[in-house]
Amino acid sequence: MKIILLSGGSGKRLWPLSNNARAKQFLKPIPRKDGRLESMLERVWGQLNSANLTDSVYISSTNTQVNSIQNQLRQHVPIIIEPEQRDRFVAISSAVVYLSSVEKVNKNEVVCILPVDPFVETNFFEVVK
Repeated sequence: MKIILLSGGSGKRLWPLSNNARAKQFLKPIPRKDGRLESMLERVWGQLNSANLTDSVYISSTNTQVNSIQNQLRQHVPIIIEPEQRDRFVAISSAVVYLSSVEKVNKNEVVCILPVDPFVETNFFEVVK
């Protein structure tokens, strides 16, 4: 299974807190058990890690968000750059074409498309697995 996290939002829904330069998935409003705050991206990555799914994950994003993704996750994550910010359909189809043509993923492989900013319990990802 391959998981594509969609992370190309333009930051309009939580304006003025989020904007083109700082989309909502990078804001840190979520308290962790240790009292520190984390972003939606950090939370979902931790949940995927708990379910042992991070090796299957690709993030579909715009070029402007690559640094934010890398800074928050602090590890190599395959990022599929959308050619242009054009909503979900282009992001999903670009990512699937990338998996097929560049990664040579089998055409029968299951591909799960998820938002990068879900607020779900960790057991959700066990169900996905």
